[in-house]
Amino acid sequence: MGKIISIANQKGGVGKTTSSINLAASLAALEFKTLIVDADPQANATSGIGEDPKQITAGIYECMVDGVDPYDCIVQSDLDYLDLLPSHINLVGAEVELVDYEEREQRMKQALEPIKDDYDFIIIDCSPSLGLITINALTASDSVIIPVQCEYFALEGLGKLLNTIKIIQSRLNPELEIEGILLTMYDMRLRLSNQVVEEVTTHFKSMVFDTLIPRNIKLSESPSFGLPAIAHDAESKGAISYLNLAHEIVAKNQLVVEEVD
Repeated sequence: MGKIISIANQKGGVGKTTSSINLAASLAALEFKTLIVDADPQANATSGIGEDPKQITAGIYECMVDGVDPYDCIVQSDLDYLDLLPSHINLVGAEVELVDYEEREQRMKQALEPIKDDYDFIIIDCSPSLGLITINALTASDSVIIPVQCEYFALEGLGKLLNTIKIIQSRLNPELEIEGILLTMYDMRLRLSNQVVEEVTTHFKSMVFDTLIPRNIKLSESPSFGLPAIAHDAESKGAISYLNLAHEIVAKNQLVVEEVD
């Protein structure tokens, strides 16, 4: 049975979509069958994998609101072992449309249930909010990765997110765990970056991943090619960092990476 991991932080610009795309691609590169679920109406994960959101006729919105079979929505990427459950702008309306639904917080969990056994990992890219779609994602997940950028306002809003996670654990998903806090946009030359790393690791200790995601031009430009960094430039620092993160998650979950000849 696949492990479902949300990547969530209501703060924008912390690297959620970059991390979703590149972690999923790295797990796929290690030959774990992986699905990206784009749970953000901006659909950046969809375009970052090379799909045009304007051409998407059915995605996670239809699965949650209309009960469409996810098998009818999943798109194969150009990378082996990597699939996409896409998003489009209609997802904006799901927050309002789901209000009157029974078990409205469970709609994504119900949508993913039939396909969970088909994948080793399902990575959900959450929108920058703590709205109903993000609550659905966390309710559907086994764990959550919290990206935190190495900048001045790094810890702003983190307490609110952790409180939301506690509420979901107590009311909706007692099995939800924090997979880890991921430090992103790290620049070793900046004192501030190093201060943030020290502050976060001191405060959260073992919850923080060993892998630091650097500021990297290849990470920034690869979405414009519709590619993860590992497919755009596998030798770049960004691609290598996400591959290291994938190894870290695999080791934490006590899975075995098959040797490639």
